[in-house]
Amino acid sequence: MTSPKPKLVGITGGIGSGKSTVAKIFSIFGIPVYFADDRAKWLMANDPSLKQQICDTFGQESYLENGSVNRTFLASHVFSDEEKVKKINSLVHPAVKRDFENWVTAQKSPYILKEAALLFETGSYKELDKTINVSAPLKIRITRILLRDPHRNEKQIHDIIDKQLPDEEKNNLANFVIKNSDNKLLIPQVIKIHQELISG
Repeated sequence: MTSPKPKLVGITGGIGSGKSTVAKIFSIFGIPVYFADDRAKWLMANDPSLKQQICDTFGQESYLENGSVNRTFLASHVFSDEEKVKKINSLVHPAVKRDFENWVTAQKSPYILKEAALLFETGSYKELDKTINVSAPLKIRITRILLRDPHRNEKQIHDIIDKQLPDEEKNNLANFVIKNSDNKLLIPQVIKIHQELISG
């Protein structure tokens, strides 16, 4: 008898909201977490057919001699051009989708989490059963990012935030909202959602 397919739950949040921290709390409860953005980077470096597509589209300079991704080249020639960003996403997203589907088939949990920064922006939330948005005040998010990423300045952070949906819109689209501000404890919020997802 095949075991029932786990419920697919997306977890997202704007940069600096603490979604990775929240995802790690879920993993303490034994819930498998698929980190989509990390896997995308891994696939760009390791999936032969994706690497070939990227080389065919953007040139051999996309990779260094040792086969690793030429981040400097992609940052200056691809990620600075909106049309090229759409093009690379159209190659990477299907590869991540396939990888995620294969990963799900190996999981034995009542539900799994897919952690991704642009769950609502890309429309990929429509392929999931439920979604969680981790929400935090903008001021707190900027402070966290400046501490975490000393290479970024405030302007760069605002540029990234501007490309993401505002928190209010994400909160309206999400089934669950976790508030990650100084006066809110995360673990009780996670436990409540965890119990609901297991019983539902």
